[in-house]
Amino acid sequence: MDARSVVDLLYWRDIKKTGVVFGASLFLLLSLTVFSIVSVIAYIALGLLLVTISFRIYKGVIQAIQKSDDGHPFSAYLDKDVAVSEELVQKYSHVVLGHFNNTIKELRRLFLVDDLVDSLKFAVLMWVFTYVGALFNGLTLMILAVISLFSIPVIYEKHQVQIDHYLGLVNKNVKDAVTKIQDKIPGLKRKTE
Repeated sequence: MDARSVVDLLYWRDIKKTGVVFGASLFLLLSLTVFSIVSVIAYIALGLLLVTISFRIYKGVIQAIQKSDDGHPFSAYLDKDVAVSEELVQKYSHVVLGHFNNTIKELRRLFLVDDLVDSLKFAVLMWVFTYVGALFNGLTLMILAVISLFSIPVIYEKHQVQIDHYLGLVNKNVKDAVTKIQDKIPGLKRKTE
């Protein structure tokens, strides 16, 4: 899956495919709010087995009635190689390792107050997260994220001019406020890089 197909999925270019992905993701997350992850995985596996076993028996009965020898109905899938190549694992492990190391460096910089302004911004963000955490659990946030992921791009595409205008105003006001605060409090001026 490349970036273009993900964008097409999020912008609902193929309504059937996006509907299936969105519906399955939302169903899975909503199921996890009611059942444990073990139960959800077990029920999904049982449902899948029910469908495949029923189809296999149906095809076997049809072959017996017609006296044909079509073979196993899933032979095309059974013959496919599903092994993950070593190169693919190394490629993605290097990417993940790079992101992990960058995250560790940034957290070290923030916690050890390399830049006071950035550390204060991080502290405010963590303070806001304490309130978010008190209001929502992680699963609720994931459900909201999935719904937002599939709705915000379409809304933005339809109302881009108005949204850009108001975001520009908000961005300008926030920058002005930050500049005023930095000018009035000594020691909060950003380091020049």
